[in-house]
Amino acid sequence: MKVVIQRVSRASVEIHGTIVSEIGPGFLVLVGVERGDDEDDADYLAHKVAGMRIFEDDRGRMNLSLGRVGGEVLAVSQFTLCADTRKGHRPSFTHAAPPEEGERLYEYFTAALEKKGVAVKRGVFAAHMHVSLINDGPVTITVDSNERGGPHRPPPKGARA
Repeated sequence: MKVVIQRVSRASVEIHGTIVSEIGPGFLVLVGVERGDDEDDADYLAHKVAGMRIFEDDRGRMNLSLGRVGGEVLAVSQFTLCADTRKGHRPSFTHAAPPEEGERLYEYFTAALEKKGVAVKRGVFAAHMHVSLINDGPVTITVDSNERGGPHRPPPKGARA
């Protein structure tokens, strides 16, 4: 599983001209679920996002987490984070989880964030969305659950290396 965390002043999701979710200061979190990901991956990333200290303290140092500043999360599922771009110019998405599994783990991830006391708003899974944001900084951080301690997992069965 992969997430892209963007520290924002505000962010919103619009579908067919209607805003369906919006937040003030906090994180826009793009969530990519890959084949073979599981609840442990989602729990790891929820822990990382909830604790990520990228808000400035009174000395101007990135030292404060969402909870310390009262920030929110706007979580948007984005299977394109799972793109394999090693060959040619057209990305392959064979590493992305099937939609049913992707949605299940995306929902699990957002619920895990809420259990940590984070206010979460969501995009609409598999919808064509227009995502707007004011990136504060700009600050953008990527986190991949494969980077946590322990052995690196092999590619999922049937995936091209």
